Amino acid sequence: MKNVLVLYYSRNGSTAALAGHVARGVERVEPVEVLLRTVPTVSPITEATAPAIPDDGPPHVTLEEVAAADGLIIGSPTRFGKMAAPLKYLLDSPGELWLSGALSGKPAAVFTSTGTMHGGQESTLLTMMLPLLHHGMVLVGLPFTDPTLGTTRTGGTPYGASHVAGQPPSPRITEEERLLAQALGERVARIALILAGK
Repeated sequence: MKNVLVLYYSRNGSTAALAGHVARGVERVEPVEVLLRTVPTVSPITEATAPAIPDDGPPHVTLEEVAAADGLIIGSPTRFGKMAAPLKYLLDSPGELWLSGALSGKPAAVFTSTGTMHGGQESTLLTMMLPLLHHGMVLVGLPFTDPTLGTTRTGGTPYGASHVAGQPPSPRITEEERLLAQALGERVARIALILAGK
């Protein structure tokens, strides 16, 4: 059984909602299973204080789950044009994954949500790809052959799925954003099967 890990950090719920749509796209592809996980917040306190299983939502990811995944899709809200610190902290940590090559040759994709239309969606997506390239992963984007990419007036880029969340209360994910998020998940799952020789 192949699985794709959808891993995200979300502060106000917009990135979590987008992650749910990405996961639904993965679920469209048989026999691939989706594993939905999050990361703990980063604290200035240097000892671990976050429980492994949050009060709500999916549990926090383990490095074993990252290594075992046949595909990886990561999501983060934008923070001044780059990913949020909790996700970056996780991606900065797994030296053993890099040394072992556990992620090399596996497909990966990225998604984001941002507070404004020009809040750094594309730079966030592009910089999220850098650690994935260092791990030897095969990057997957959204091609313009998907007609929704040409009609969206909110989120969605060739670099990955995105959502313009606005300020709280955030607007709902648009139909185009939903379709593109699901297309991204499905695309990674299909490529995971191809790369695995199935």
